[in-house]
Amino acid sequence: MRILTFGASNSKTSINRALAKFTATLVPDAEIEVLDLNDYALPIYSEDLEKEIGQPAAAKNFFEKIGSADGVIVSFAEHNGTYSAAYKNLFDWASRIDQKVFQNKPTVYLATSPGPGGAGSVLASAKGSAEYFGVDLRAAVSVRNFYDVFDTSSGRLTAPDVLSDLTSAAQTLALHEGAERLAS
Repeated sequence: MRILTFGASNSKTSINRALAKFTATLVPDAEIEVLDLNDYALPIYSEDLEKEIGQPAAAKNFFEKIGSADGVIVSFAEHNGTYSAAYKNLFDWASRIDQKVFQNKPTVYLATSPGPGGAGSVLASAKGSAEYFGVDLRAAVSVRNFYDVFDTSSGRLTAPDVLSDLTSAAQTLALHEGAERLAS
């Protein structure tokens, strides 16, 4: 099973990328591809610019990466209660290729922050709009107080309750793959 995973942030030390990558390792027999949003830098979206330059290659590549995956795990960084500018801009460009950016792929949404909010606002926003963008949302988990529950030096969780939540979320992708095999 090919899992595409990324943190919706362009921070080089993104805790959301670390969380997404770790969660992908919980999907049994997964082949994992980790995207870095820094590889998808784009000019700020506008209709005028789109008319001038068309669809940038980076937006097309991002859309194709999602399309070639069997499942997606994304962890949302929260900037002032909403998406990071880097993710929102890439998403806006990709949505002009096809509004169903996630192409009905089984998806797990995550969010984390250093504080007690766990990026809950952005996660709620993402969940609320998922159906409009072709997200087959299987699970959503907010992880509070990231540095208290995750050992960044080993890349592992230290909190059993959070590990349980993330394992359950990851297994929803594996269950989807198993159901597809039975149906074919």
